[in-house]
Amino acid sequence: MTTERTEVQVRPGSEGDLDALTAIYNHYVRETPITFDTAVFTVEERRPWLLSHPEDGPHRLMVATDVDSQATLGYATSSPHRPKPAYATSVEVTIYLAPEAAGRGIGTLLYKALFEALEGEDLHRAYAGIALPNEASTRLHERFGFRHIGTYREVGRKFGRYWDVAWYEKEL
Repeated sequence: MTTERTEVQVRPGSEGDLDALTAIYNHYVRETPITFDTAVFTVEERRPWLLSHPEDGPHRLMVATDVDSQATLGYATSSPHRPKPAYATSVEVTIYLAPEAAGRGIGTLLYKALFEALEGEDLHRAYAGIALPNEASTRLHERFGFRHIGTYREVGRKFGRYWDVAWYEKEL
């Protein structure tokens, strides 16, 4: 039995990625409770989000692509945790994978690259919210040293039901 391996490149995101990143995110909007957005985005509506993640500084966007096909496999971001100035040394991190890329270690590659890119930035903590249940995301975050700090019960309503969100924290 042979297992086909995909060579994956992880690099900073750019405007050329916007179509693929929007399609990935919209999958989660339409099909899952992983994001609490309930309406899909146009590419133009997602442009400000992409532009808020430059190639340097604390708010980054890392993109994973298949080296051979150049297909976008997923992305990871660090974004402002809250808008008030005292929160500037905290970021919220997240990963979204193309549906066919799940379970292949790509999330691990993305977080490894993201946290390496954030080394040397004036950051103190990273936070991640995980809509429950999501065992794969919970395991990934725990592997990267995140610890559970609390759960918001039934905090979001999507698909006609309420969802819990577990919050995780990591020292940077």
